[in-house]
Amino acid sequence: MLDTLLLSRIQFAANISFHILFPTITIALAWFLVFFKFRYDQTGEAVWLRAYRFWVKIFALTFALGVVSGITMSFQFGTNWPGFMERVGNIAGPLLGYEVLTAFFMEATFLGIMLFGMKRVSPRLHTFSTLIVAIGTTLSAFWILSLNSWLQTPAGYTLVDGVFYPENWVEIIFNPSFGYRIFHMLIASGLTASFLVAGISAYRLLKNDHKHAPKLTLKVSLTVAALLAPVQIFVGDLHGLNTLEHQPQKIAAMEGLWETERGSPLLLFALPDEDARTNHFEIAIPKLASLILTHDTEGEVRGLNDFIGEHPPVTPVFFGFRIMVGTGVLMILVAFVTRYTLWKRSALPDWQLKALVLMTFSGWIATLAGWYVTEIGRQPFMVSGLVKIEELVTNVPSEHVLLTLIGYLTLYAVLLTAYIKTLFYTARNAVQVEEYQAIPAQEGQYA
Repeated sequence: MLDTLLLSRIQFAANISFHILFPTITIALAWFLVFFKFRYDQTGEAVWLRAYRFWVKIFALTFALGVVSGITMSFQFGTNWPGFMERVGNIAGPLLGYEVLTAFFMEATFLGIMLFGMKRVSPRLHTFSTLIVAIGTTLSAFWILSLNSWLQTPAGYTLVDGVFYPENWVEIIFNPSFGYRIFHMLIASGLTASFLVAGISAYRLLKNDHKHAPKLTLKVSLTVAALLAPVQIFVGDLHGLNTLEHQPQKIAAMEGLWETERGSPLLLFALPDEDARTNHFEIAIPKLASLILTHDTEGEVRGLNDFIGEHPPVTPVFFGFRIMVGTGVLMILVAFVTRYTLWKRSALPDWQLKALVLMTFSGWIATLAGWYVTEIGRQPFMVSGLVKIEELVTNVPSEHVLLTLIGYLTLYAVLLTAYIKTLFYTARNAVQVEEYQAIPAQEGQYA
């Protein structure tokens, strides 16, 4: 049952799941660092620099894992999906190349100054380097999301003998779903980084870290989370409407709707049965799906039975969407409650600090669930409506793919465990540093 196609899909899912954890943090965390550094340059208050120096260590570690895991993603196009580059390489290749020529070169050039140049260059150049790295991480997301969005909503191409050729690069880059997806992802990164900063800061406070830096970063991160959360709801709604227009079968799977109907209910829970093409144990709110998706209680939503043989597997998309939304709602509640408490009081009670520690990696859960909905929701196609995945897979024996899959999973489990332990070790170590030791006097201009 574990054939080459299935194993290759599992391996790609494992690789992208591990990889995306780290860019999701670094994209927004870089902008947190820019803010901390600008505030230090403006005010001269050492606490901002202490915050910067602590979190730049976390950024460096996360960035390194993101780069290394991203390399394996590129290798897979040749090892597991040779048909992909043969058919789509004329479009995918340049977009990936643009990422290297712009984003990666910017990051590689200025990252060294950002990490090691604080005592060797002027404060302005160091702050500028931090800004360029932040811009580079965002540009990287721009090009990757452009390619992924094109696979979801292809445009600007010519198809000759099954091979895609670029016809209009503006239409390719700014394809119909790109604008919604890039903003949705950037905000998701902001929320992921906010809860990471809040969770680690809360952990330090629970460990009796009485310095001002963790209190300050906690306040900043919760403010960012509270501001971004309602924006994400708005952007998510626009993204859903765009998906309904261009990928109605994905929406049908997300909602668990089998029949096309007006006044479609919103299923809070159900057990989809793809064999019987029905749901069991439904808990629904009448007409709410139509209201959300069409902004009309009697709006028509197409069902899965309109796309037999060309719709994604329903169960993972259905539950993935609910995990994403449920985690997002929990993040909103925690952000609002804790930020309100900080507004009314100077400190959070222990139970709220513990809740934030538990929510440290909540952004990862929401992001992974969202990406599973996006990627599984494109099935059975690699390029939506045009090229099916089974046409592109390698003919390597399944035993070989299984061997590499086991190797990847083992390595990723070790790396992820080490990464999380290192984060909390770094936080515990920071607790032991005395306030006056946080910025050594010999650093001259930064003392």
